[in-house]
Amino acid sequence: MEYASETEVISAGKHIRSLSAALNQVLFGQEELIDLVLTGVLARGHILLEGLPGLGKTELVKGLSKTLRLETKRVQFTPDLLPGDITGNPVLQEIDGRRAFVFQPGPLFTNIVLADEINRASPKTQSALLEAMQERRVTVLGETHDLPRPFFVLATQNPIELEGTYPLPEAQLDRFLFKLEVMRNNVDTLERIVTQRELGTEPVVDSIMDASTLDEVLNLVRRIYLPDVVANYIARLVDATHPGQSNAARGIRYGASPRAALSLASAAKARALMNERPHASFEDVRFVAPAVLRHRIVLEYNARVEGLTNNDIVRALIEEVPFQGGATPKTLKPVTTA
Repeated sequence: MEYASETEVISAGKHIRSLSAALNQVLFGQEELIDLVLTGVLARGHILLEGLPGLGKTELVKGLSKTLRLETKRVQFTPDLLPGDITGNPVLQEIDGRRAFVFQPGPLFTNIVLADEINRASPKTQSALLEAMQERRVTVLGETHDLPRPFFVLATQNPIELEGTYPLPEAQLDRFLFKLEVMRNNVDTLERIVTQRELGTEPVVDSIMDASTLDEVLNLVRRIYLPDVVANYIARLVDATHPGQSNAARGIRYGASPRAALSLASAAKARALMNERPHASFEDVRFVAPAVLRHRIVLEYNARVEGLTNNDIVRALIEEVPFQGGATPKTLKPVTTA
C-alpha cells in the first residue's frame, strides 16, 4: 500500500480545519467534542453521544450533515418502534398485472442516521442496527440490501433517564467506535449562546465538502502510516484492560475486544490526519483512548461500590502502560474525559 504523502495530508488538513471551524459555530464551547466527532467520522466509525437534554447533540449532528452535504435521516427511538420501521419492509404491489412484494427502504438507507434516544427502543429494535453498523447492509426476509456509502450512525442517549429505557447490550456498544460525553457549558459559553442564538432557530452552516472530496479524505486516512511501535502500544493498552494484566485492571470484570484495538488504530490515523501528519503517534492513541475504551470495559461490582467509573479506570490504564522501553506517558498533557 502506498502511504499518504505530506502534500496530500496538508491539503486534506485544510478541509478538515474548515469543517471544525464551521461546527464550532454550531456548538459553542465544545471544541474537544467536535474534534473527537470529526475524528470518528474520518475513521469511518459510529458515535454514541451521551448527555443531558438541550446540550446540542442533535444540532451537532445536523450541522455535520450540512457541512458534508450528506443525506441525513432522524429516527426518534421509542418503545413501540419495530425493526421494520428502521430497516424497511416488503410491501405488496401490483406490477405488470401481478402482485409481488417490493422492498421499501427504511430510514437506515441514508448517509448519516441520527438515532435519537437510542436506549428508548426495545432490544429487538436495537438489534436491527447491529448488521447495519457492522456490515453496512440489512437483511429483510432473507434478502440483503447494501446501505449507501458512506454510512454513519450517530446515536444519542440520556444518562439519567431510566424509566422506559433499555440499556444497550455490550455487543451493540462495541459497534460504536466512540462513546462521547457531552458536558454542560460554562458561564461564558452560556452568555454567548444567549446573545447569538434564538429559541427555535437553527444556525446557518456552509457546505465544506462534497461526497467525492469526503471519499478522498476517508481513503487518505487508511494510508496514514502506523509505526510498529505505536501498533505495539495499542496492543499492550488493550491487553492491559483484562483482569490480571495490569494494576488498573483489578477493577475490571471484562476487558476490551480486538475490535477495540482496530478502533484505536483507525482513530489514531484519523487524528494524525487532522493534525496534518502522515503518521500516527503515541499522542494520537492517547487522545482517542478514553473515547474508544470507556464503553468497552465492564467493571467489577466492588469497583462500582467504591465509586470508580469507567473513565477512572481508563485514565489509570493510560498512565500505567508505558509507550516503549519503560517510557511513561507522564510527560504528556493530562488525559481528557470528553
